[in-house]
Order: sequence, then C-alpha cells, then structure tokens
Amino acid sequence: MANSPTETETHFFEGADGARMAWHEMGAGRPVILIHGLFSNAFTNWVRFGHAAKLAAKGRRVIMPDLRAHGESAKPHDPAGYSHDILADDNLALIEQLGFAPGSYDLGGYSLGGRTTARMLVRGARPGKAMLAGMGLEGLLDLGGRVAFFRRVLEGVGTHAKFSPEWMAEGFLKTTGGDPQALLLLLDHFPVIPRAALADFDLPILVLTGSEDQDNGSARALADALPNSGFVEVPGNHMSAVTLPQLGDATADWF
Repeated sequence: MANSPTETETHFFEGADGARMAWHEMGAGRPVILIHGLFSNAFTNWVRFGHAAKLAAKGRRVIMPDLRAHGESAKPHDPAGYSHDILADDNLALIEQLGFAPGSYDLGGYSLGGRTTARMLVRGARPGKAMLAGMGLEGLLDLGGRVAFFRRVLEGVGTHAKFSPEWMAEGFLKTTGGDPQALLLLLDHFPVIPRAALADFDLPILVLTGSEDQDNGSARALADALPNSGFVEVPGNHMSAVTLPQLGDATADWF
C-alpha cells in the first residue's frame, strides 16, 4: 500500500477473463476507486493534475485502474478479449480481489469511467457513495453519436484536418500511448444504461461536470434523473476540466 499522499504504486490483477490488468494507488484509508475516460489512463486523469493527491491528503486510499485497452492494462487485438460488459466486469473483479465488502468503498469515474461506474452499479456494485463526472443523461442512454465520433478518430489516424475535433482527439490519444486497434474493438462493446435502472441508483451520487461540457449530453438532466444526487459544475469543457484544480477539489469534497 502506498504510504505517502504523493507516492503512487502500481499493481496488477486478473480481469474478468483472466487478462493482466493494472491498478494504481495513492494514500491510505477508506478506499475510493476512480476510473478514467476513453483514450486516457489513470495517471492522466487522476494523478497528473493533482486530483488523487487531494483525496489522499484527506485520508483516502485512492485506487485507480487502467481500463482494458488503456494504460498498462491488457490491450487484446482479438475480439474474444472483449464482451458486452467487459469494463464493468473487469472492475468488479478488482473489487472482489481486493476484498472490499459492500459499502466499504466509494466509486466514481470520468466520461467512459462514469459510464463504467453506472454499469457497475447495474451489475451489483455497492459503494457507499458514487460520482459520475464528465457524463450527461444522453451519454448513458444513447451512445451512437459518441461511438461514431471515436470510430472516425481511430479509423482515420493520420488523416484528420488540423484543429478538427478528430485531430484534437487523435493528439490526445498519442499523448497517452493509446492502441487504436484495441480501442476499435472496445468501441463495439459499450453498453447503454436502461433509463429505468437510474431510478434504482438510490445511493448518494455526485454528478460533476465542466460548465462548457456537452460532449455526453446534459449533466443537469442526469442529476435530475437520479433519486439521490448532488450536482456540481466546475470550469472548463470535456477536455480542459480534467486539467483544472477545481475538478480535484470537487471530487475530494464529495468523497
């Protein structure tokens, strides 16, 4: 276990199908699991800009997995390495292998990490509190537009018009060392969240969003659809909010 608020340690666990998956931790205390977004990794989302350190300084053990096809986790090029709920199931496997009892940990994520958090709740995860950040109602209920956008990014690597949204996303992918072939396979396995399931999310959930972020639809509408939610807006859009201290402050305040 990492003993310093600023020290990060990397460990590995077996994913849902036995694949080698990475998770990183900082600090000690009540565990909080934070899941990063698409094309990103645990370091970029949670460590690089100081967010994890703020939680660790408050006495939390921050656990940050790298999703399948990201970071230091497995990046299968075989479609058999992916299934409908593979991201949720990988992280449920992590909770099981760490021995966390229901209610003994908290759980949250940004963008794809927020959607994965919601799928984990659907599939039986029972954290004390949760956070859905960088996520709106439409981003949970209907993935069509976003999946099509990221497919264009990955299939057109090296061809995008300079400064286009696709070009910017490809640039981010390069900074995180993303694997386009593995990520394309992952895109085929993004499950939606049934609208009816949201009414069963009765634990305290923070919906956290950048004030200029509409990438995944309306965060306010998502908060309104949840029975026990808080809503916090911080500066920035979908990409820039992650780089700003206010996102880490809001996360640390919630957890």
